Amino acid sequence: LPQVRTLVQQEMQAALQQYDILVCPTAPIAAYKLGEKLSDPLAMYKGDLMTINLNLSGLPAVVVPCGFTTAEDGGAPLPVGLQMVGRMFGEQQLLQLAHMYEQTADVAGSAQPQV
Repeated sequence: LPQVRTLVQQEMQAALQQYDILVCPTAPIAAYKLGEKLSDPLAMYKGDLMTINLNLSGLPAVVVPCGFTTAEDGGAPLPVGLQMVGRMFGEQQLLQLAHMYEQTADVAGSAQPQV
């Protein structure tokens, strides 16, 4: 595991030398309904795949809503998350960018999910 962690840290830091932040999905699929995947632990595990590399890298990250899915069954829209990754000790810049995104993207106004 230490070798994997070192490789992930090196790759992420190399990417952040070229870009101010990295942007990626929070999960490989859109959100699922509450309790929908309880009987499928593998599906629940797959939902965390996009965050594992960040846990290994030790870099700061923040997730913001970027939209909502259209429910196939006509139910309430489900949220989609956007993950922003910053440089080591770059939490202030990362949070400022996330705040600017939330203020200008108007994601909350595009759909009102039912809770």
